[in-house]
Amino acid sequence: MDDLVTSFDQLDLPPVRPMLAGGRPVASAAFDGYLRGGVETKALSGNSGAEGGYAVPREIDARIDATLKAISPIRAIANVVKVGTSGYRKLVASGGIESGWAAETAGRPMTATPTFNEVAPPFGELYANPAASQAMLDDALFDVEAWLADEIAREFAAAEGAAFVSGSGINRPKGFLTAPTATTADSVRAFGTLQYLATGAAGAFAANPEEKLIDLVQALRAPYRQGASWVMNSATLARIRKFKTSDGAMLWQPSLAVGQPATLLGYPVVEAEDMPDIAANSTAIAFGNFQAGYLIAERGETQLLRDPYSNKPFVHFYATKRLGGMVSNSEAIKLLKFSAN
Repeated sequence: MDDLVTSFDQLDLPPVRPMLAGGRPVASAAFDGYLRGGVETKALSGNSGAEGGYAVPREIDARIDATLKAISPIRAIANVVKVGTSGYRKLVASGGIESGWAAETAGRPMTATPTFNEVAPPFGELYANPAASQAMLDDALFDVEAWLADEIAREFAAAEGAAFVSGSGINRPKGFLTAPTATTADSVRAFGTLQYLATGAAGAFAANPEEKLIDLVQALRAPYRQGASWVMNSATLARIRKFKTSDGAMLWQPSLAVGQPATLLGYPVVEAEDMPDIAANSTAIAFGNFQAGYLIAERGETQLLRDPYSNKPFVHFYATKRLGGMVSNSEAIKLLKFSAN
């Protein structure tokens, strides 16, 4: 028995180690270990997890999306779709199918058919590159996941919020304010061109500004007004909140319940600070159904690469996400232009 005890004592057993971060689940602990120590990779491509890319776990990716909705308001009201490639296409039918009346025995001539328009949102790669010192990462009490999600969300929200409004469409989404505009009605305007109404004065409202706001609402056809909203920045909203009707009633109505937006002429107001201020020839106010009118396409999950070498003693977390966007239905969004005509 003594020999048996001696032989077990001589076994080279690994030392017992305490669990990190209070005993996290295996998936979260594995990701945390990656953030702190990295993993061995055999290629320098981020196309897939096995070749260098490391997909953010679901719980972190969901947290980033929730933060983006709070900071980037266009994302919250637009049509967001998940796509598998950057070559996403969408067909939009315009014109509709015509019908006609005929006698019982009369001939039935052919009626018109819809016109299909292809929408291909331009894509770009959105990235963030926050850093932390190795000392911070070595501290077991430091919440790496929460810090990473917050930093990436702030970077992404600032960039995509501006792109959805005024992006050039070159290696990034094309904003709805960069779409071509015209004063012509839906029935004669080219597909992809937004209709605008002029205020009647350069850089200002003309007399009776509330009438221009009503005209903008009515320019949007009834099917689109269900779910429509106003989009403007806080400086523009500050001016509009002071408008009154001829009988002294306020056009702007504050929210009466928590979680419900304030309304202007009965429609919710979305404050987007990337919208331009009121100035000569600026389109500072938009009104429309953005769920029908603006398309956001994003490919897959956020990809994360750990870089502890480029900037010692800091560790960079290089996060990327492919994102595209453009106007998908130009009948669903109207603009108010501060111009004479």
